[in-house]
Amino acid sequence: MNGSFFSTPTFPQAINPEPTSPPGNISVEQSFPLEQSLIENILRLNRGKNVKAYFSYPDSNEWRDKVYNGIIEQSGRDHLILRDQNSGKWYLLRMIYLNYVEFDSNINYNPDYSDTFD
Repeated sequence: MNGSFFSTPTFPQAINPEPTSPPGNISVEQSFPLEQSLIENILRLNRGKNVKAYFSYPDSNEWRDKVYNGIIEQSGRDHLILRDQNSGKWYLLRMIYLNYVEFDSNINYNPDYSDTFD
């Protein structure tokens, strides 16, 4: 064909806003990206605290339910890192198996982030 019967389709250009960075000396805890989970944010705000983390592994008969005691070292969208002071062991735990967390002291929680997770 001669190319005049069918025209080449055109698509509008996407407008991508410039990414913005937090101003000044704002810490990671004060500038959570919106895609991170609220549980991760709460755990991150409570780094250094002693907790009991309750996990369930449904595909295991030996490890069906397990409790980890330790200090919160780090948390991410899909993981939690605990350090057991008594044994010296470090645990890298998948959040998918987390049921709940018990804190030995008050929980640091910033409710200003709660309205951003609708």
